[in-house]
Amino acid sequence: MKINKNRLQVLVGGVAIGGGAPTVVQSMTNTDTANRKSTVNQVHELWKAGSELVRITVNNEEAAKEVYGIKQDLLARGCNVPLIGDFHYNGHKLLQKFSECAVALDKYRINPGNVGKGAKRDDQFATMIKIAIDYDKPIRIGVNWGSLDPELLKKLMDNNASLNQPLSAKSVMKEALIRSVIDSANQAKKLGLSENKIIVSCKVSDVQDLIEVYTNLSKRCNYPLHLGLTEAGIGSKGIVASAASMGHLLQNKIGDTIRISLTPEPNESRAKEVIIAQELLQTMGIRAFSPVVIACPGCGRTTSTFFQKLAGDIQIYLRESMPQWKKKYQGVEEMTVAVMGCVVNGPGESKMANLGISLPGTGEVPVAPVFVDGKKTVTLKGANIGIDFIDIINDYVEKNYQINEKY
Repeated sequence: MKINKNRLQVLVGGVAIGGGAPTVVQSMTNTDTANRKSTVNQVHELWKAGSELVRITVNNEEAAKEVYGIKQDLLARGCNVPLIGDFHYNGHKLLQKFSECAVALDKYRINPGNVGKGAKRDDQFATMIKIAIDYDKPIRIGVNWGSLDPELLKKLMDNNASLNQPLSAKSVMKEALIRSVIDSANQAKKLGLSENKIIVSCKVSDVQDLIEVYTNLSKRCNYPLHLGLTEAGIGSKGIVASAASMGHLLQNKIGDTIRISLTPEPNESRAKEVIIAQELLQTMGIRAFSPVVIACPGCGRTTSTFFQKLAGDIQIYLRESMPQWKKKYQGVEEMTVAVMGCVVNGPGESKMANLGISLPGTGEVPVAPVFVDGKKTVTLKGANIGIDFIDIINDYVEKNYQINEKY
């Protein structure tokens, strides 16, 4: 899939966003940033999962005091992921008072809807922009449906009411989102911030609204666009809503960074949102992060759960192996592995993958032919089929992917 090169390019801690660069995966912590240890641990977890940018909340003085230490602790672990400070209401005060925080962050997120009211709004927005200029930091102007600038919305609503054929209130709100972003970006440029230091977003929670807003926004500015539903939801609803909305936009070359804003289920890892973002980009052919496991859904021919367990084990093994493989081998993330459950589609799918195993269905001969680049190489039998297949995977990786020169 071609990458949109029409956007400006912004560097965030060395990560290129926009201007033809690969779409970047972003995530956000849900720890109390004032709790340095838990925040460092979660940022590190998100980074290990593949998050290329991580946003942290900076909502009070206690949090701002810890940002520099958080950055240093991460660097000590070898984690150089760019950190984004999420500011609402009091960002101008915190960035002024805590210069170490301003320096440690790689980007500031500013919400025009709550940076201030009335005359204070312009002054407080200008303060944050001046600090960004002084420390050579990019910003994201992030507008949210739920915290839209009330003064701008009222002005547009009043103008709309005076029309002979007024638009719906929802249409005016969508226009207010876009206007808030563009007006704020123009104001930042007037204050002296270079346009290649600006990323923008207009987040809503509804799939169709997100598609409409970003489609229009992409036509009206050339800043890099950060995609995401404000609140995607929990479980399958959040995954489907994110994939439906962002998949459409990405297919139309709209979107330079993405975040899957899932509500975590109890005891669920925050890193799940990173994995889903990667899988969205990979299944669309935009980027490759980890070898893909192709597995059949199962049917009446596969009443045994053996192939299901094997498919899950293989997927976990591939993902856990990727950090080391990625350092050592070139292109291994593009490998495909098929784990099929019976003889109907199993051999065919296995032949089309780099590596494939076709397990027998219920009542069939308990043997599992293995295919390597389309050719049957061996038939596995017995209780150690899974272990033997992993050995074949390791052998294939070692023999078919070049070792990185820097390894």
